Amino acid sequence: MAENHIQELNALKARIEKMGSYLHIDDKRVRVRELDEQAAAPGFWDDQQAAQAVMSEASALRDEIAEYDSAVSELEDAEVANEMALEEDDEELAQEVIATLQDLNTRADALELSSWFTDEFDSGDAIVSINPGQGGLEAQDWTEMLLRMYLRYCERKKWKITLNEVTPGEGIGLDRATFTVRGHNAFGMLRSEAGVHRLVRISPTDDKKRRQTTFGGVEVLPVLPENIEVDIDESDLRIDVYRSSGHGGQGVNTTDSAVRITHLPTGIVVTCQNERSQIQNRATAMGILRSRLYELELAKRADEIDELRGEKHDISWGNQIRNYVLYPYQLVKDLRSGVETGNVDAVLDGDIDEFVVGYHRWRVSQNS
Repeated sequence: MAENHIQELNALKARIEKMGSYLHIDDKRVRVRELDEQAAAPGFWDDQQAAQAVMSEASALRDEIAEYDSAVSELEDAEVANEMALEEDDEELAQEVIATLQDLNTRADALELSSWFTDEFDSGDAIVSINPGQGGLEAQDWTEMLLRMYLRYCERKKWKITLNEVTPGEGIGLDRATFTVRGHNAFGMLRSEAGVHRLVRISPTDDKKRRQTTFGGVEVLPVLPENIEVDIDESDLRIDVYRSSGHGGQGVNTTDSAVRITHLPTGIVVTCQNERSQIQNRATAMGILRSRLYELELAKRADEIDELRGEKHDISWGNQIRNYVLYPYQLVKDLRSGVETGNVDAVLDGDIDEFVVGYHRWRVSQNS
């Protein structure tokens, strides 16, 4: 006999409607109409940069609205299918309703996740930097492991990745790494990773196979939209060019294409070496510098820097946000949300959604 799933459907309906309210779907429909009117106005494309910003915003809003409307439509179809399955005692159709319920729960989770990202830059792109902390050469190896983990995660999300700088360490691993991630909610989601990451394992470089604890620091910044003004005086910059040692394209190691920009008043140093030309490396480095100076200005105005970057600590013991233990047992545990798993290999291969979502669910609960 076909089972009645009306209670599950009603619960899902209430949840999806709630997400529609949190996501301000009706307001976004109005905003899309306003943007479409702008796009239809004479001379709209005279300012290419402004026009592209309008089109990009409209596209992102349409995607959000379409995802919500699709979930609502699927729910309505499931309600009809449930009624038919009961009336006709159709077990096969009832099984389809169960499958639809599972899919809708997944989509409701995604809508809930999107509803958490309401800050100014949350929906945009991110700049991620990884640096070794305490642990010597082992920390450089850990930096490379973290880079691989995040690149794999971004690939799973189908986000576009650009390596800006990957500097080899002395002997093993990496001395530092910076990359840009482009995708919907990239900055909002990756904010969960900002902080100190602690690794415990048997040292691969120790002949006596002793246990080693090492640390890596992760910084996450937003890619600033062009309409955000950051005043940078060219006279405050020292720009050095040198031969790249990164993983760039053909010829990248045979010309002085790498760029290092030092902002003299603040001491901020930004390097980029993985683009094919010096011009591209300079443009990318300037973009990263803009984000760092903007963050610094926010910190001067108010003590709200944690909203963008998370608290900055020494990359050492006692300051970690997450532990990765490979020996004497296997466990990855986030010290903020409490999320943990024994499947360390999967986590290091980029399966960190549970930790990302768990952090944001914890963050929202702390602010509610």
